[in-house]
Parts: sequence; C-alpha cells; structure tokens
Amino acid sequence: MSRPPSLFDRDAPRPLADRLRPREIAEVVGQDHLVAAEAPLGRMIASGHLASIILWGPPGCGKTTLARLLAQACTLAFEPLSAVFSGVADLRRVFSEARNRRESGQGTLLFVDEIHRFNRAQQDGFLPWVEDGTVILVGATTENPSFELNAALLSRCQVLVLRRLDDPALDTLLSRAEGVLGRPLPLSEAARVTLKAMADGDGRFLLNMAEALADLPASPCLDPEALGKVIQRRAPHYDKDREGHFNLISAVHKSLRASDTDAALYWTARMLDAGEDPAYLLRRLTRFAVEDIGLADPDALRHAIAAWEAYDRLGSPEGDLAITNLVLYLGTAPKSNAAYTAHKAARQAARQSGSLMPPLTILNAPTRLMQDLGYGKGYTYDHDAPDAFSGQNCFPEGMARQRFYDPPERGFEREVRRRLAWWDRRRQERSPGPGPTTTEKQS
Repeated sequence: MSRPPSLFDRDAPRPLADRLRPREIAEVVGQDHLVAAEAPLGRMIASGHLASIILWGPPGCGKTTLARLLAQACTLAFEPLSAVFSGVADLRRVFSEARNRRESGQGTLLFVDEIHRFNRAQQDGFLPWVEDGTVILVGATTENPSFELNAALLSRCQVLVLRRLDDPALDTLLSRAEGVLGRPLPLSEAARVTLKAMADGDGRFLLNMAEALADLPASPCLDPEALGKVIQRRAPHYDKDREGHFNLISAVHKSLRASDTDAALYWTARMLDAGEDPAYLLRRLTRFAVEDIGLADPDALRHAIAAWEAYDRLGSPEGDLAITNLVLYLGTAPKSNAAYTAHKAARQAARQSGSLMPPLTILNAPTRLMQDLGYGKGYTYDHDAPDAFSGQNCFPEGMARQRFYDPPERGFEREVRRRLAWWDRRRQERSPGPGPTTTEKQS
C-alpha cells in the first residue's frame, strides 16, 4: 500500500500556505478544543456522523482546511462555495447533485465560505436541504453568527468557535515552513517573536511572510527593526461596524468602570491603532463620565468635553494625548452610577404615574381664572424661608414621595448625600408626614 503524501513533501510552485495545508485532522494546530478526541469535532469524526455546523473565527485560523478534512474523515463529497461569488444557480446545482449522490448512497458536505454574505432569503434556501440531510452544511464566517445568520438556520447548525492561533501554534507553522524550505528563516530570536506578533494570530499571513523571507540571504539574521523594513505589519482585524468594534469599546468601558486604568489605556490604543474614529471614542468616554462617575466627580464631564475640544483643535497624532489624559482621569476618578440609576427610576415612575398634575401650590397663576382656581395659593418663596428652604412638597397630590437619587459615600457625592440628609430633616420638621422612600434599584 503506498504511503500518503507527507506534510513536508515538496510540491509544484504553489503558495507556501497552500503547500503546508494540513492533510489530516491531527495536523491542525491551535484548535484542540474542537478536534481533540473528546472535543465536539473529534466525537463527530469518531462516530462517523457529522452534523451541520458554523465555523466562526478570525481569518487564517483554518476554517476552510478544517471543512475539507471533515469531508475527508467522514467520506463525504466536498462541495465548496463562496458566498461572495456564488448565487442561486450555483446553489441549485449543488443541491441537485447532492440529491443524486444521496440516492446512490453518498453524502455531501457543502462548505460555504463567508456564509454571512448571503442575504436572509438565500440563507432560508438552505433550510429544507439541511433539514432532510441532503447536504451537511459547514459554513465559515468571521462575523458573529448571532447577528449575521437567520435564527432558523442557526437552530439547525451547531456553532463552533475557532481561536486565533497562539504562539505555540505559530511556532509549529514556522517550523513546518522551515522544514519545507530546507533552512531556517534569517531571523534573530527577537525578530522571530516580532514576526509572530505581526501575524496577529493569522496562520496564512504568517506563512506568506515566511515565504517572502525565504528569498533573503541566510545571513545576516534580521533584527526586529530590519524585519519591519522588509515586512509590513498586518492591519489589525477590525471592522468599525462589526463585532470587533463593539467588543473593544465594551472592553474600554468596563475597564474604566473597574478602575483598571492600564487595561483601559491598552484597549483604547487597540481601537486607535485599528483606525477607529477618535470622535466615536471621545463620545463614548463622555458617556462614561456621566453614566459611571456622575457627581462623584463633577469635573469628569468637564474633562471629557475639554479633551474632545482639544482633539478637535489638534487632530492626530497630537490630539491623541488628550484622549489618553481623559482615559487616565476617568479611570482614576471615584465611580458612581447613582445619577444613572436615578434617571432610569424617575423615567419609570413617570411612565407608570401617567399625567398627574403638579400641586396647585407650585403653579404660576398668570390669569384671574387661574388665581380663582387656586393656582399658586399657599406657595412659599423658598428664599424667604429659614435656611432658604420651605419644605413644601412638590410631588403630585396622591403620589407618595419617592427617592430616586441615592448617592454613595464616595467622592463629591459624600457631600451631596450630607446635603440631602439635611434637607430631609428640615422637610420632616416643617412638613410632617411620610418621609422619602427609596425606589427599588433598576436592573
């Protein structure tokens, strides 16, 4: 029996990444959580029964290769399509051929690359063929399937998440590349580390860079600076209207909320390095100042607006430092969501209470009729009262007083809490009755 082709067999002049494409599941790197014996795909292969799946992961992590190997391991005909270049006619052809194969006893694995590019109607077209098993669908996407794929299609597929390749996986790929090339790459140890960082978890990009380096003399070895002149850094994987965008801004916001200032600086730098619009970042930082700091540090909002204005005047790169200063200020400021909670509680109370009239006492009476109806009757001008505080009730008649704002004992709100307590005591003295109630905190 002849030996199957080795991973390191020399081949016709094809791209190195294609020549090194794994030829069996055991050669796949960086995805042990899916392909190991007890992992989801490992169990499917062992049983010989493959379910329809969606492979979700970043570029260059092996989605296409894995689909081919699954078809091979489960003895299925492999039908590849790209949602970018394929249409209804291509799908009809594949389904027809798959139906004919099924009648002769062979199954079909339909691999759809960039499956999120198909519109909703096209995605619905898969349903009957997946439902009756005419095709085993393996879709590949770099986008969050929750947002990009129909719920009906997702309910018929298992979503498996592929990871960006880590350093050990990239090291394995570099070693394989050097085995095929027949010599080590002309890199110092530091440059080798830099090369992996430049790949940013993309195995295909790493191998393409290795192929470019293979044409260089064996000596001298490149250091990181020389490597940067030979190879351009990979653009970060980031779409301003996709999941990566929202993941990073969430990381910025939650790092600031946790007062993890250094982490917030890192995620901010990641967004700016990826080309995020600084105006968007400044808008979200300003939102953070009013939502998560509020009156615990009233200067937070002023700093946010000042940083925004400074960036508008300076632009990049000078204005980037204004963003950094703002992140530092927000990260180290005392935190409070009391104003945010009060806002939500007051809005809920307003929706529930309907169109209650304000007390007549606090209404103006510009006409004689309004005066006769009691508008403004009994009103006390607070500046004429002791301590400039009358204690009169300004809630609608029939509605109990409510406490929406409950400032914590942090930052400037410690002083605000003391003031509120003082007014509560004066109110009890001058208008005896039920004291303020605390509204249930909003989820």
